[in-house]
Amino acid sequence: MGKAENGEIREVTANIWEDRKHHLWFPISFTKYTVGNGRLYVNSGFLSSREDECLLYRITDITLYRSLPQRIFGTGTIELHTKDRSTPVIRLENIAKSAQVKRVLSDLIEKEREDKKVVGRDMYGAVSHIDPVEFDGDGDMDDHNFN
Repeated sequence: MGKAENGEIREVTANIWEDRKHHLWFPISFTKYTVGNGRLYVNSGFLSSREDECLLYRITDITLYRSLPQRIFGTGTIELHTKDRSTPVIRLENIAKSAQVKRVLSDLIEKEREDKKVVGRDMYGAVSHIDPVEFDGDGDMDDHNFN
């Protein structure tokens, strides 16, 4: 957030990418997608609106779907699987230049993970192998007699 002057709060953002959901070639929609400050924002709605926010490093998988009509009109849908409880799957529907956007998002996600020092096991919930004799997690063998 930026400086507050006369009760006003100014956002200091550097949006890397933004687009709207397209219908045919036209971005005529009340759904807007924005990437900036390490976050993905999805704003949707007209009379009542909703804004979802997801930290980029929490995105675990990216899939690009392009149906025949989407290929004809130069759009595609990117599906993002996340570790966010409120939105485990985010769909960026009918966006222009979808293959390039997917590559940019993938690079940004990796950069955010490196910056935050997030490793794979933090994201995927992998459980390390635990020796059946090693219960307390301190790395040494426990001297318990199980007889």
